[in-house]
Order: sequence, then structure tokens, then C-alpha cells
Amino acid sequence: MRLSPDVVNRVAAGEVIHRPASALKEMLENSLDAGSKSITVTVRDGGNKLLQVTDDGCGIRDEDLSILCERHTTSKLRTFEDLDAVATFGFRGEALASMSFVANLTVTTMTADAAHATRAAYADGKMTPEGARPTAGVPGTTVCVENLFYNVPTRRRALRSASEEYARVLETTQRYAASRPDVAFTVRKLGDARPALRCPSVCAVDDTRMTNGNGTPAGVARNPRVDRLRAIYGDTTARCLAPLAFSAGGWTGASVAPTTDDTAALLQSSGVHARSRPPETNVPRGDGIS
Repeated sequence: MRLSPDVVNRVAAGEVIHRPASALKEMLENSLDAGSKSITVTVRDGGNKLLQVTDDGCGIRDEDLSILCERHTTSKLRTFEDLDAVATFGFRGEALASMSFVANLTVTTMTADAAHATRAAYADGKMTPEGARPTAGVPGTTVCVENLFYNVPTRRRALRSASEEYARVLETTQRYAASRPDVAFTVRKLGDARPALRCPSVCAVDDTRMTNGNGTPAGVARNPRVDRLRAIYGDTTARCLAPLAFSAGGWTGASVAPTTDDTAALLQSSGVHARSRPPETNVPRGDGIS
């Protein structure tokens, strides 16, 4: 028996979206591919009821909204040969499509030259009959995923408690925040006054001209990666870090024994826990649609 397209699409979506954290991974990568410098994650019930990502990236053009959630539609790839120099996290055009098959998906977006923002809702890979509607907004994109797996009971039952799923959401954001100190990251539970994670963007600062209280030099240029890891994991973990220098003969650096499990985790995440960004190329970066 040939499966109906509806069944096929729901099964395929489950291969991409396993839980709120895996949906968040795709959303964060889209935001980073869109050139965002500030990303805010809002969560309710561990991401099961609400998972919202707001960024200040380049936005999505109105003419692309109608096909935004169709499978294999992307702004990041045009020909097969582009794979040789792809400079984005994602390029297959499956993430948003998958979300639309297993959740209520709403996108609000605005490009820098637009007169207003535009909002559209999606279901089963297509825009809902209401269509795209103008709305108030600022440049960037907000992707709102609600009621994850509302139509896939087996997947919904496999989810952990709200607190466990929230911990995974927080960890996923921390790993991307660790790899991109130039981007500000914020995570908060819906309704909470204070965010659970707040990492302002940091850049290299030359401290060599600064002095201590006795007039002696304060030190060397500050490392933005260390500043970011300090914001995520705290001073205790940051003090356990040591610089490494790589060369053809191997690596050199101070030997520092990690004192906490978090230290080992962040040393792994100081790269990228998913796919590392390739060197910059002349291929257009895309507008974050994946």
C-alpha cells in the first residue's frame, strides 16, 4: 500500500524534529545564516507549548513567503555545484517545512527596506488560507512554533517533562552562544521577568593600555570567546580555560586541569556542537530560509 502524502510528511518531519531542542537548533541556524546580531528565545512548557525565536537578521522577502514552508525550497542553494562552496549551516530547505507538519507555525518578518512587517501562518507545508497580512514590526524575523507534535501522539508521549526539555533548549542555545561571541543571545521563559540566559555580544578589547591600581599594565588583549564563556558558565569555569596555539607540529599551551564537568562540556562547545561554519566565500549567504 502506498502511504498518503500526509503520513509521509509527518514521518519525514519526525526525522528532522525530534523535540523542542532540535527545532530550536534549526531556528538558531536560520537566524545566524540571516546575519543576525541579536537572538531571543522564548519558551513555554519547555518548548512543548511555545518555542519562539526572534532575530534582527535580514528578514524574508514578501514574495518568498508563499513557498517558505514547502519542502526543498531554500535561498541558500541554487545549483548542485554550489555545495562546493556553501557558507551556511543549512541548505536543504526542510526545517521549516517539517515544523509546519507537526506544529502550529507562524512567521513574522520584515526586511530593512520594507514599509511594514508581514505575518503568515503555515500548516502542512503551505500558507493557511488567511494568507500573509501586514502587521507592526521591526526588521528581522520571529518564528513561533506552538503545540509541537499536537498531531503525532506517539512523538508527544515520548517527550520528557517540561523542565527536562527546557534544560535541553537552554543547553542548545548555550552551545551556539559559545561559538558566536559576536551575537547576543537571550533565553527566557514566557512570563518571567528575568532571562535564564543573557549573553551580550562581545568583541576583542585591547586591555594592554589599561593599568592596575598601582600603575602597572593590566594585561593583554581580552579574548571575546573567554568573555562569552564566562557569561554562560561563570567565573569559576572561565578561570580553568587556557589558550592553545596550533601549528603543523601539533599544539602547545598551558596545562590546566578542569575542575568541573561544565568545563569539559564548554571546551567541546567552544567550536560548534553541530556543523562548523566553513570559511567565507563569494557565494551569497542567503536570507535564513532553510
